[in-house]
Amino acid sequence: MDSRSFPRGIGTNAIAIATVAAYAVLALLGWTDWADMAGGFIPLRMSGAELPGALPLWITPLTATLLHGGAVHLLFNMMMLIFCGRMVEATIGPLGLTILYVVGAYVAAGAQYLVNPIDSSPMIGASGAISAIFAAYALLFGRPRGFAKHPTLGVAVNIVWLAAAWIGVQFLMGIAFADMGMAIATAAHVGGFLAGLALTRPLARMGGRAA
Repeated sequence: MDSRSFPRGIGTNAIAIATVAAYAVLALLGWTDWADMAGGFIPLRMSGAELPGALPLWITPLTATLLHGGAVHLLFNMMMLIFCGRMVEATIGPLGLTILYVVGAYVAAGAQYLVNPIDSSPMIGASGAISAIFAAYALLFGRPRGFAKHPTLGVAVNIVWLAAAWIGVQFLMGIAFADMGMAIATAAHVGGFLAGLALTRPLARMGGRAA
């Protein structure tokens, strides 16, 4: 796809700029460790655990998307966001994209809480929210085959297939990273992706497009 046909993505660009700016400011000031604890989503806080100086719990699923564990983490997420986000935004509009991103962030946090409610480490990164956008991209621009006579069944099978494939990939990634001594928020990625699958068609209709 050439630059003339690649969507501009005003909403996508705004999210990316805010995320990169937050990372740059915190890194330059040396506040990344403090910010991770203050603004990251900590499942244990859902049970009433207090953390002096932390942001209100309800906002941390969003502030966590502005925090990243390094330049590579940030770069990978922004590449996914900019490519998939612009394409999705062209279909569901800036408002739809924002709703998708925000809901994806909260569902991702909720999923992470459900699998480990006593975890005291902060969940950071935009991967959960971006997983929702990636799900929308896969659903909108994927090419399911074999159900031409039953389009509704084709859509349902495509959704189930995408969900199963994403869960499988995240499970394998979780095992691989665990072997390297690194932890990823597998449940958050799965939760965000499922939220994206559920919201894509309603948001596309809201934006006046078929999905």
